Amino acid sequence: MRLLRHFALLLALLSPLAGAETARFQIETILFRQGEPIIAGQTAPDDWANGAPTKASDSFSAKHLNDEASKLTPANGYQVLLHQAWQQTLSETPVKVALSEGAEQFGHFPVQGTLRLKFDRLIDMQADLWVNRLEDGHPLESEHLQQKRRLKPGELTFIDNTSLGLLIRVTPLQ
Repeated sequence: MRLLRHFALLLALLSPLAGAETARFQIETILFRQGEPIIAGQTAPDDWANGAPTKASDSFSAKHLNDEASKLTPANGYQVLLHQAWQQTLSETPVKVALSEGAEQFGHFPVQGTLRLKFDRLIDMQADLWVNRLEDGHPLESEHLQQKRRLKPGELTFIDNTSLGLLIRVTPLQ
């Protein structure tokens, strides 16, 4: 009986840890070019989304990084390529979402890629983004940003990758 009591106490202490790591977040990204394009050695693959779902239109939300985006002007040597904000539930199970900007041509977009997020106190982020010059609907040349990073919730993070940069903020919602 005594062993059962200790086991029940242990379960009571550990159970909040197992289910507490699921939360709703506001995710906002700004992908921008800094300087002249540096072309990747390969073009974006045809399966660039790799099965990742696109965001539902009702998940898009107000953008809060407009001041930061307004500073990324051609006069300052920058060009904003994608600026999106949405709400999403994150947990210890990784979630991958497809991002795109511009008109689709035969399954490709001028800006396309995936963002993989996992929440466990910090947020594990993996970005795989392509900026394409399309010809007849197929990528002729591509720039590529591929980075992994641990993010602090609510903190704006800058990711530098040759000619492309990414600003990302993942903010918990109350």
